[in-house]
Amino acid sequence: MAGKIKYLMVDRELCIGAASCVALYPEVFALDDENKAVILKKDGIKDSGKTDVDMLEVSAVDDDTLMLAAQSCPTLAIYLYEEDGTQVYP
Repeated sequence: MAGKIKYLMVDRELCIGAASCVALYPEVFALDDENKAVILKKDGIKDSGKTDVDMLEVSAVDDDTLMLAAQSCPTLAIYLYEEDGTQVYP
């Protein structure tokens, strides 16, 4: 991986609720009432939109674990971006 991950998002159209991301990084991902992955943000906010890692509930994001969680998704529904907007996964 070239740079540090700055943003992530979940494509709800692609998500099938396999929950592999939740299993690998439960501090960042959860499933909602529709069995779709959501991102756990500060103040209890949960959604799938593009999120700055500084807004996550965790105090420090582990890029390697975040990448593993994204790579575990069978439908490639988790997108990761560098600060300049370069997509690093998928």
